[in-house]
Amino acid sequence: MRVSKTYIVPNPEDFKQKMLSWSQQFREIVYLDSNIDFNENQKYKTFDAVLAIDAFTSLKTDFQNAFDDLKQYQQTINDWIFGYLGYDLKNDLENLSSKNPDGLNFADLYFFQPKKIFFLNGNILEMQYLRLCDDDIESDFQGITNFEVDVSDAIQNDFDIEQRIAKADYLEKIKAVLAHIQKGDIYEMNFCMEFFANNAIVNPLEKYFSLNEISRSPFSCFFKNNKHFLISASPERYLKKVNNLLISQPIKGTSARFLDNEEDECSKNNLLNNQKERSENIMITDLVRNDLSKIATKGSVKVEALCEAYSFLQVHQLISTITSNIDEQFGAIDLLRATFPMGSMTGAPKISAMKIIDSLELTKRGLYSGAVGYFSPTADFDFNVVIRSILYNQEKKYISFSVGSAITGLSVPENEYEECLLKAKAMLKVLQN
Repeated sequence: MRVSKTYIVPNPEDFKQKMLSWSQQFREIVYLDSNIDFNENQKYKTFDAVLAIDAFTSLKTDFQNAFDDLKQYQQTINDWIFGYLGYDLKNDLENLSSKNPDGLNFADLYFFQPKKIFFLNGNILEMQYLRLCDDDIESDFQGITNFEVDVSDAIQNDFDIEQRIAKADYLEKIKAVLAHIQKGDIYEMNFCMEFFANNAIVNPLEKYFSLNEISRSPFSCFFKNNKHFLISASPERYLKKVNNLLISQPIKGTSARFLDNEEDECSKNNLLNNQKERSENIMITDLVRNDLSKIATKGSVKVEALCEAYSFLQVHQLISTITSNIDEQFGAIDLLRATFPMGSMTGAPKISAMKIIDSLELTKRGLYSGAVGYFSPTADFDFNVVIRSILYNQEKKYISFSVGSAITGLSVPENEYEECLLKAKAMLKVLQN
């Protein structure tokens, strides 16, 4: 079905920039970069980077019967497909709704079968093209190699980024979440707030390069579907399937980075020993274990690592790794149904948390806190969590990013607000130059 050709590229980092810049001529793009030089602990990495472009077939739908539609599409195509799962697919899984306003208007689910795929590992590039366009392989490689990268942001206009929830209102909403926890409705909830701008004109590629330069996250992503863009510096894996193995790596627990080594190490150690941050992570780890147990062989769910501290360019994070073997009666889409949305972005119990989220947040989450990734022809997959991400509707000139934190019974509203601002720092810097 696909024709494959391999090349050696002398400078992979330079080639990645050229490759992504060259790809902007196409309507559909998914680019995933593990930033391997900046993230050493990537035991479950498959590619250093992958670029998928130019849809041959595609699936775009709202939440209704979305997982059934995806299952049929994935099994019928039986090829590489790339795309995303929006957070509001929760409404296909449970008796839930999304009543909040949506300024971005992304579809709830979108996947496409690319005509052209580029896999980069070290300095080895593999190009896999559908037979209908395999004559382009050599000329495309030469075109990328000779491409002059120009990511000037001269097209950007002046726009003001607004905060959807004022600080005083945010603090009141956190008190409302704490009241739900005290009543026993939930024991943890991820509450998010939006930053946005109207009449925004930006160069999405330039914003991606800028965000990636200051973040270097292991699940970085550039997504384009015509006029809809995602610019992501996600540090978090939602779910990966390799043969019969499932891997989930939820993040909960955040502390700031510092230029002074001693101060930075102190921040990391304080995070590792912070009872509130650890309890956040452990609660979600339990939730993920419960989700995986629904589709795992008996006794195979394991916490491989609990509350490990990872250092990214912007923040330190606590990450746990949970694995399981898959019960053979379940297919790839069944695994997503059983675990979506990811517990790190909802809270626990999941359904109660999602109901309260919709009642307290002011905007529809959409692609934010959903997942971007791919399915292979053998039904393996890997998906990130859409956080630390800028979303852009170029046609409406609407740009948005959201940040959140996990609220537990130990939360101090003021501290949660400061954590949100810490997470917003990189996106604000990129958008405000």
